[in-house]
Amino acid sequence: MTTHEPAVDAATLREEVRKKYRDVACNPHGEHHFHTGRPLAKRLGYEQAVADAMPDVAVESFAGVANPFVLRRLPPGERVVDAGSGGGFDTFIARHQVGPGGRVVGVDMLREMLDKSHSSARLMGFENIEFREGIIEELPVEDGWADVVISNGVVNLCPDKPQAFAELWRVLRPGGSLQLADIANGRPVPESAVRNIDLWTA
Repeated sequence: MTTHEPAVDAATLREEVRKKYRDVACNPHGEHHFHTGRPLAKRLGYEQAVADAMPDVAVESFAGVANPFVLRRLPPGERVVDAGSGGGFDTFIARHQVGPGGRVVGVDMLREMLDKSHSSARLMGFENIEFREGIIEELPVEDGWADVVISNGVVNLCPDKPQAFAELWRVLRPGGSLQLADIANGRPVPESAVRNIDLWTA
């Protein structure tokens, strides 16, 4: 339960985010204001051989901001939650690292992204991956389930960041790892900018 007022209306912001990333899911090679797909994965230092082995549908809608796996390679057998999994690219990287003895749960709020990630997982024959519909502020994962929680470029889009972090910690087991790649700003932001939804999504 939060004790503060989010800077913008959560429902309005989520709808704007849905519009932008629905386009990334349905039109991955279109014009976007950020990089996507294989060129982005290469630029961010993902293992080239692993990305190259994936079908295009599993990579084309990738829109991360950094590489959470440079913080630590996931050991075999770990249980992973990918908070804001999008088209599933980071989820599939996590599956590659934890192997068939691990388990990976991706959570995303966009049905179009979930449909894409489900079909990609089936195409690659992954049986220990699951995708669930939800938002970071209300993750559909039980308490303490995950050995590691990853997220890539999603927390910055959450209107209620304290609640988002509370949920990330809730699903993480004691002693587990949070591997977060995101956008942060250490300088003061004018109130008018904070409340401008167009700037949140731009």
